Amino acid sequence: MDRRRFRGRDFLRLADYLPSELCYILDTARELKRIEMMGVRESKPLQGKIVALLFEKPSLRTRVSFEVAIRQLGGDGFYLGPQEVGLGQREAVKDVAQVLDRMVDGLVIRTFAHENLLQIAHFSSIPVINGLSDLYHPCQVLGDLLTIQEKKGKLKEIKICFLGDGNNVCHSWIEAASLLGLELTVSTPERYRPSPLIWEEAQKTGAQNGARIVYEVDPQKAIEGAEVVYTDVWASMGKEAEKEERKVFLQPYQVNDYLLSKASPGFIVMHCMPAKRGEEITDEVMDGPHSVVVDEAENRLHAQKALLALILS
Repeated sequence: MDRRRFRGRDFLRLADYLPSELCYILDTARELKRIEMMGVRESKPLQGKIVALLFEKPSLRTRVSFEVAIRQLGGDGFYLGPQEVGLGQREAVKDVAQVLDRMVDGLVIRTFAHENLLQIAHFSSIPVINGLSDLYHPCQVLGDLLTIQEKKGKLKEIKICFLGDGNNVCHSWIEAASLLGLELTVSTPERYRPSPLIWEEAQKTGAQNGARIVYEVDPQKAIEGAEVVYTDVWASMGKEAEKEERKVFLQPYQVNDYLLSKASPGFIVMHCMPAKRGEEITDEVMDGPHSVVVDEAENRLHAQKALLALILS
């Protein structure tokens, strides 16, 4: 594949890319990781590039993985927190986009409203990367896919089960499954189901790509035969006020030893972190032999290095 097709593009959601392009990003990530593990850092595709990290939400993995990725690729990155910018409050989103467009080569944005991301992409000519929004978390799922490839040797013909809240990570997983032809079972309480629009779009796309994406309200049925078990916090950032109410409805979806007894032998457990231990996942599972959460976190770095190298070099 010609790498030039990636240059200058935004990365706002997985569905903006062809399945073959997503596979190429993952191939590039594996190669960059292999080179890094050998201790070789000769290639500097971001030499002379400056990337701004515009974050409205707190972050550990997203911020560190992007800052390290930019530095390892030879570029320079800097962080802008909510106190510096105040999207839509201190300054109009349009104004922020147009000013940064004149000064930096790329933007990584972690925001509450996906609409802010769309506006910035519209009013700037530089590549914009979605580091998380209320609708999608595509960079997380790139790292997740890389992890599954490493642990299972493939992505297709294995059952992936997402348990808990139908949130932004779930939405990106639904898109990934539809594009790459994966088998995904989503299990949430009825009141916390994924977006109907995202679900319907994924069903249409998935039908063309051989995907099997199903909803099952019963977590014990959903997890049967699963080789990959995935969960996330029950109350995402911005929904903390619903935390106690959500606990009541989501308790049956806790990833614990009892629920996992129904999964396929050799299953792996994934969590995008940060985790609320004792809520959506137990300590025993998080720290147990089936957990790959730390490998998953590391792979954010390698997946994002590939993304940055392709769209900014």
